[in-house]
Amino acid sequence: MTLTVKEELIKRSPLRVLEKSISGGLGRGNIGVLASRKGVGKTACLVHIAADKLLQDQHVIHVSYASRVDHIVTWYENIFKEIAKKPKMHAALDEFDDLIRHRVIMNFKQDGAKTEQVLRSLEAMIVHGNFRAQTVIVDGLDFALAGPDDLLKFKELAGRLGLEIWFSASLKKEDPQFDERGIPYELAGYLDVIDVLISLQHHGDHVHFNLVQDHGRLAPKDLQLKLDPTTLLIAKDVPVRAR
Repeated sequence: MTLTVKEELIKRSPLRVLEKSISGGLGRGNIGVLASRKGVGKTACLVHIAADKLLQDQHVIHVSYASRVDHIVTWYENIFKEIAKKPKMHAALDEFDDLIRHRVIMNFKQDGAKTEQVLRSLEAMIVHGNFRAQTVIVDGLDFALAGPDDLLKFKELAGRLGLEIWFSASLKKEDPQFDERGIPYELAGYLDVIDVLISLQHHGDHVHFNLVQDHGRLAPKDLQLKLDPTTLLIAKDVPVRAR
């Protein structure tokens, strides 16, 4: 049986490795966080997660707290351009216009929009606007300004509407940023709210994914995923080294 372009992309996506590592995926009603210093590649990873959901015909809302969203639009385009370079995947670009209609980008200023306002806008889009999103991406939220209570409000919305919500968290402190269990010091107070916590760290010339918390269980683990150093897209699984 010949797979369609979308089916092939879904099957071959490195994100299948991520899902297997976190009990089948983040799951509806749950909060996932990608944490690293600024510039490591969190936004690119979130867009890659969103693109994978779009390929599965799911609706995605991408919430950005950045002053501009041009770079986010560009990341989505770049992902499909990179996919199209792969053998037999040139048709991926033909899918782009159709898939992108299932994505909405919402832009907020954190100092101008309280969490309650953001959540009301999300709910209005999903329920009243009939945009039945299954995944919400929240990029650029300053956790230090938001606090655990704000994250809990997002989680309550996720549970009520059956959403998966992925966040990026920029770590600002200098080294060492992580304790002996791999928990970022800046996020220690959020662990009760976060279901899946993944840290992104530079190792040599690549950025590696490290699982810190898996659905409430502290589970330090190298996820065997790395970022392509040129495109900052999820590149491939890393061969497991002999121990």
